[in-house]
Amino acid sequence: MNFEKSLKELEEILKKLETSDISLEEGIKLFEKGVVLTKECFDILESHRGKLTVLKEQMGELNSPKGN
Repeated sequence: MNFEKSLKELEEILKKLETSDISLEEGIKLFEKGVVLTKECFDILESHRGKLTVLKEQMGELNSPKGN
């Protein structure tokens, strides 16, 4: 599953948990699914951490005055 799809599904689960009149059993199942999706999102972000760090450093270089 990709990050955007996991995040969208997490948002849908949160809406259901906040607004739906669901049973305790269904709420627990949704919560468990949310935990799995959250882990997937964190894993995806962690796998891209190095790339994000390089991009952040490059952005810093673009924003700093040259010649210092």
